[in-house]
Amino acid sequence: MSLLGVQRLGSGPTLVWLHGFTQTKDSAHQFRSILAGTSELLTLDLPGHGENASIGASLTETADLLADVLPMEPFVLGGYSYGARVALHFALGHAERLQGLVVLGATRGIEDPAERSERRRRDDDLADRIETIGTEAFLDEWLAQPMFSSLPDDPRERASRSRDAGGLANALRRSGTGTQAWLAPELRALRTPTLALAGCDDEKFSREAAAIADGVVFGHCAFVADASHAAHLEQPERVAALVETFRRQL
Repeated sequence: MSLLGVQRLGSGPTLVWLHGFTQTKDSAHQFRSILAGTSELLTLDLPGHGENASIGASLTETADLLADVLPMEPFVLGGYSYGARVALHFALGHAERLQGLVVLGATRGIEDPAERSERRRRDDDLADRIETIGTEAFLDEWLAQPMFSSLPDDPRERASRSRDAGGLANALRRSGTGTQAWLAPELRALRTPTLALAGCDDEKFSREAAAIADGVVFGHCAFVADASHAAHLEQPERVAALVETFRRQL
């Protein structure tokens, strides 16, 4: 089993960006275009998405699959939401491969086992719903959530979303938030320079960004004005500038 289709844009120091749930390597086109102006930007479809919709993998397994296809030379790894959780697992398992780590809308997981189990049950129910109603109806419901209410109307972004209902359902069952272990204890030993980002209007993940930055050895956090969960879609220039400033300081 191998991940397909590493996409390269631009030239310069290597920066890998991992997309969020329902997205693909072609998502966040404005954000990616800005990053590619100063870096060689690598993107690829995560398991359950796009070209890799048929692949099912846990977060740890996904990190190992990425290790097989990403450069051996140290690079900066970034990710958003689902991609950020994968990035955290990659950093914990393959820290020697990284110059720096950027996570947007990330979570350390759910500390309480009962709450984690309940979240896994909800993720499984959501996976069943995707398979029942199909991806177009599900995307309408998914993007109608309050955390996405301030997203710009961008037909190109909508077109870039993954369309395989079985793949998306499998991604939730295998690597949804409910499957993630509580990472705070492991993160205390992480020495990779880390930038944790969140939109200022995303209260839950702003708290998580601050906690992640405080919980690693070389952690920093920053908050994006006039943005909620998908800050890189709402404010691509601001988020790209934060990423680029961080990269230059490594």
